[in-house]
Amino acid sequence: MLDFITEKQSSWEFLKKTELPIFIYGMGDGALKILSAFEKHGIAAAGFFASDEFVRGHYFEGHLVHKLSHIEELIDEFVVVLAFAAGYQSLYDRIFEIAGKHTLLAPDVPVVPDESGELFDYDYCLRHAEEIQSVYDMLADDTSKKVYGDIINFKISGKIDYLSACTTDRSEIYDRLIPITRDSVFVDMGAYDGDTTLDFTFAARDGYKAIYALEPDRRNFRKLQKNTSELANVNIFNAAAWSESTTLYFLNKAGRQSMAARLRDISENGVETAALAADDIIPEPDENVILKMDVEGAEKEALNGCKNALAAGASLECALYHRNEDIYGLPLLVHSINPNLKLYVRHHLYIPAWETNLYAVNERNV
Repeated sequence: MLDFITEKQSSWEFLKKTELPIFIYGMGDGALKILSAFEKHGIAAAGFFASDEFVRGHYFEGHLVHKLSHIEELIDEFVVVLAFAAGYQSLYDRIFEIAGKHTLLAPDVPVVPDESGELFDYDYCLRHAEEIQSVYDMLADDTSKKVYGDIINFKISGKIDYLSACTTDRSEIYDRLIPITRDSVFVDMGAYDGDTTLDFTFAARDGYKAIYALEPDRRNFRKLQKNTSELANVNIFNAAAWSESTTLYFLNKAGRQSMAARLRDISENGVETAALAADDIIPEPDENVILKMDVEGAEKEALNGCKNALAAGASLECALYHRNEDIYGLPLLVHSINPNLKLYVRHHLYIPAWETNLYAVNERNV
């Protein structure tokens, strides 16, 4: 069991044992999460550095933020810990350039931590071995199995070579896995500013039937309105995707992390926000429906809100990276709703393992 998992030592264990100084690359929320994990594991940071254009006498958590070139002048060997996300090619290439000169790790820290503060390591995999193995066995192609294994090995070790080895281009999705027809209905849950809706319409060269887009954050929703104003047959909702149509309290923070923030703090301090189950807005659930969800940790709830559509053969693109348990829990949930859907996993260009998605596809569409 779990023969595809070859990494046993976690990134945290490596960092605790190394005798080399450890420098954290980046500032902000990611660095704070890394520091919290360092404290938990008894790991000491030698300092921080940022890209040269961002270093202007900055301090972070009491440390002067250095230039990498300055550290390299003073120290021959050290370990770099990446503390931010890279989702575009030039930054991605820059990180691999640094990794070619120094030991570089991107430790996995969940976007939405659970109450226990548990981190993803080999012991975590052993505790969930049956579920993880079950997902691996049900994946529909060898590429999915490789991606799944590489992502788990990355999450344990923090070694970014696993990500480059399994990255595929998004063009495959609508070209092969989820083909678009003139009868396609796209449901964009977590629509942000409309970027994925626009990607869908660009791929729909021969047209589509309708689009339904949900975005709970008010500022993002205004951007969504503007960016989709000239599209045909688009219905947009200032609402979160949920298991039922109800009202939630939402912390409006504008960025892509706003749903995660809301899930950490549902309280009277939040903004009253509508929440919708996708099943309540799809007129005719069938195999022509394409569901997309990237809802910052609320994927389980959103999936339970589109059970009818999935049971009717809808295709699905679902983020797998917000919570530790997503990597196995979400595929198993989809399979329990409709065991006839073929399951694929793909990772698109990103460090860390964000943009790792589950694709559930009606067999007639493949």
